[in-house]
Amino acid sequence: MRPSDDAAPHARIPADVDTPDKIVYGLTARQLAILAVAAVLGYGLVRSVGTLLPQPVLIAVLTPLAGAAIVLAMGRRDGLSMDAWLLSAVRHARAPKRLAPAAAGQPAAAPAWAPAAETPIAMVPVLRLPATAISATGVVDAGSHAVALVACTTVNIGLRTGDEQAALIGSYGRWLNSLSGPVQIVISAQRVDLSSHAHRIAEGAETIANPALAGAARDYAGFLDDLAARRDPLWRTVTVAVTAGGDKGRDTEVLRRAEHAASALSALGAQTAVLDGGRAAAVLTCATDPYTPADVTWARALPDAAITGAGD
Repeated sequence: MRPSDDAAPHARIPADVDTPDKIVYGLTARQLAILAVAAVLGYGLVRSVGTLLPQPVLIAVLTPLAGAAIVLAMGRRDGLSMDAWLLSAVRHARAPKRLAPAAAGQPAAAPAWAPAAETPIAMVPVLRLPATAISATGVVDAGSHAVALVACTTVNIGLRTGDEQAALIGSYGRWLNSLSGPVQIVISAQRVDLSSHAHRIAEGAETIANPALAGAARDYAGFLDDLAARRDPLWRTVTVAVTAGGDKGRDTEVLRRAEHAASALSALGAQTAVLDGGRAAAVLTCATDPYTPADVTWARALPDAAITGAGD
């Protein structure tokens, strides 16, 4: 039996952290607003036609109104409040149900989010991404704010003792409490490009002078090729996107926050690195097509960099 001082740490996390605050009688501000509007409508109806209609008729008119208000305020469906669900239903009903190509000779108009074209030609719309530029230092310009990427490895906490787990969780919690801006942690699984790795090993084997070592390298390259053909190996990547706003000095500030995040996470035993421009571009490139094997360990050219090559 595990000793008491080596017990696994437990932390109670409330399940209703996203529940709206109750204002009066256990009702939220949204529910009170709906009931208040219904009460005003009912009062106006009574004041306008209350003396003209018999009381049973007036009650028959007010009862559906009160019932609809209560259902709208208290009801829920598919995890949404009834008013939000009805609003989504109205938007869905008004949205087009089928997308079809334009008729012959009638080019389709580009959507509102697509860049404006000089000539009205049928084309595939170009997606306008939030990022507009990537600097050599790795700062991604997202318009209203700057973003820096931190790559880190995972930490196996299950094999640690209870005291070590408590220390790791405490260090991670202190980093979360020290954040002064939005941070996004992305954990994804990507395909491992074993074929390219095997090709590099086979090319390196040709430069090995020792025949035994060269043969071992070729066998290893063949093993990787066979593994890539029979399996679909995946590897897990963790990327932390740190942000900073403002008009002045935000590039320096976001890099400072990225270095702080890298230092805090490295204290947990993870290997961390603040990505420069080329590696940040590689990560974003692979994120757009996660099903294509890609190697992010070598840097890509920045979007505004000129690509040159040897002349003929």
